[in-house]
Amino acid sequence: MNQVKRAKVLVVDDDSVVLKAVTQILQREGHPVVAIDDAVEGLTAAKDPTIDVVVLDIKMPNLSGMDLLRGIKAERPDVEVIMMTAFATVETAVEAVKAGAYDYLTKPFENIDEVSLTVAKAAERKALKDRTRALEEALTVRSQFEDLIGQSPQMRSVFKLVETVSHSTATVLIQGESGTGKELVARAIHYRSSRKDKPFVAVNCSALTETLLESELFGHVKGSFTGATGNKKGLFEAADGGTIFLDEIGDVPPATQVRLLRVLQEGEVKRVGANEPVKVDVRVIAATHVDLSRAKEQGKFREDLFYRLNVITIDLPPLRDRPQDVPLLAHHFLKLYASKADKKVTGISPRAMEALTCNRWTGNVRELENVIERAVVLTSNEVIDVEDLPPGFQSAPQADSAVEVFSLAHLPYAQAKRLAMRAFERRYLSALLEKNNQNVSSAARAAGVDRSNFRRLLKQYEVAGRSMKPRVLKEDSEAAEPMEAAS
Repeated sequence: MNQVKRAKVLVVDDDSVVLKAVTQILQREGHPVVAIDDAVEGLTAAKDPTIDVVVLDIKMPNLSGMDLLRGIKAERPDVEVIMMTAFATVETAVEAVKAGAYDYLTKPFENIDEVSLTVAKAAERKALKDRTRALEEALTVRSQFEDLIGQSPQMRSVFKLVETVSHSTATVLIQGESGTGKELVARAIHYRSSRKDKPFVAVNCSALTETLLESELFGHVKGSFTGATGNKKGLFEAADGGTIFLDEIGDVPPATQVRLLRVLQEGEVKRVGANEPVKVDVRVIAATHVDLSRAKEQGKFREDLFYRLNVITIDLPPLRDRPQDVPLLAHHFLKLYASKADKKVTGISPRAMEALTCNRWTGNVRELENVIERAVVLTSNEVIDVEDLPPGFQSAPQADSAVEVFSLAHLPYAQAKRLAMRAFERRYLSALLEKNNQNVSSAARAAGVDRSNFRRLLKQYEVAGRSMKPRVLKEDSEAAEPMEAAS
């Protein structure tokens, strides 16, 4: 089964027996362990940036555990700290949590699994924080391209093209499915150009009738048609010196296509009903979700206008062709809508991220945005889980079915294989537990796996058994790490 990276743990305790015992427990789980019997030395060791979790005793000479906790948090606030004490009281626990501790363990340990499980949960929380920080850093980098978000090779190519064409005055044609962000690309080009201080005017050409579209684009004079009660400037005049974005250019009627061609050729517009043209200096960026080349061949789009528009073409890939961008986009929308709703929603669970990444996203980025907004509104937890997503996301794919193979066919091979294996392993563990009446020990024996390792697998794949009931830890909902496959 899949191997996951083990957290590096620092254990600090002046009791050599406890120090050795905790070290052995954690090493059996595969964690690299640094064991130190002096609190002052422990503070120095905690500065190591590779340390993920610290387990320390409260009662130690030279420097108390509480002082050590505060010192570690001052130096490494991202490190998760677990306190150990033989004198547990409510006051001690509250003080430790206020000082930044993740949890505390009472000595002597009633169950050694409690130690490994608590460390595992702390490590998962640390991993989630690391993953969130990495996504936020990636989102910061994308700010140079306005609201365009992506780290896939396809989007990097788009960013490079945007950077190049922004400094020219050439007409740009943006092609892509609905919801891929064509207007965002147009805005990125405009605001990186020398026209950035001039107007950016966007118009949806498919939303208006022919008469209204011509009036909107070119303006009209009083009495030119019913309802024209006065002279009106068109959007081309309004965009003078700047950029006009003609969305869904493929839906423009033939007569309007002729007038658009004149603007591109002569740099002038004639208001509806007017005799004299008006000069305009406007850069045209057009966009469409249809194949203009085919429309041209079918006689639905003027050939001369097509070549005028198609000077530089930017093809926006659908979201299903760049699944590695899903976590970055999901995190961006999570922050956006959590802020708008004034809710503390800080992350997305591995299962939910897996479901998001597997989806084909026929509505592209716009659909993903709607799904995350809905999840933020509905969730009562700090981490979005599968149950917060729409019903279609909540049924795990069947790894051995043709249905799942089809659902993963849009992903790169390595990522599709990893997701399919995760689905199989989760289903295998669930079936094994069901066959053994939800008894973890019996299921572990049937699987031929050591009980502690079997419990770790159940945790990893978020499958719960009857005898697997660790006590609820603080902020438990945060302790989920977005899957590595999606990065």
